[in-house]
Amino acid sequence: MSSRRIVVGITGASGAVYARRVIELLTEQEVEVHLAVSALGRRLLHDELGMEGVDADSVSGGRGSHVVLYREKDVGAAIASGSFVHDGMIIVPCSSNTLGAIAAGITLNLVHRAAAVCLKERRRLILCHREMPLSPIDVENISRLTQAGAIIAPLCPGFYLLPKTVDDLVDFVAGRLVDLLGVRHDLNVRWQGE
Repeated sequence: MSSRRIVVGITGASGAVYARRVIELLTEQEVEVHLAVSALGRRLLHDELGMEGVDADSVSGGRGSHVVLYREKDVGAAIASGSFVHDGMIIVPCSSNTLGAIAAGITLNLVHRAAAVCLKERRRLILCHREMPLSPIDVENISRLTQAGAIIAPLCPGFYLLPKTVDDLVDFVAGRLVDLLGVRHDLNVRWQGE
């Protein structure tokens, strides 16, 4: 296994394809992925990707040996402790409900708890919000979390590389997110200039 460890949370909203692609990119680089999926995240994976259940192979493109999957309510899991050393956490997608819970310090499930631990340990926490429009409460929660050290990375594709397919758009966003985690990849997502 890699010496790199990334915690991944999947919650509701929309954007299951982003979650799967980020996990694929991480496991391609042999990063050890520690995955927690909320109940609404499971529904999202079912509704948008047709997954009947969540298993390590289906979310990683067949590289399940690099994925450790946790139960949603297991707040005693390794990733719920500050003594579990890792290289950062990403919640993709991150619903407004999850955003609000983390901003308020409420830990109703393992995704919330692992995120709270990142903040208290001053580890990288990337929240990939996928809601629009934003309510004033979302804006306040985003501000509060940014001040606490989180990185807010809305799931917004860029068009300057002239995408031709939906996969191109997904790769653009997933590549930028993996960049934020400091993991290399070969996707063409960077503007080169004139």
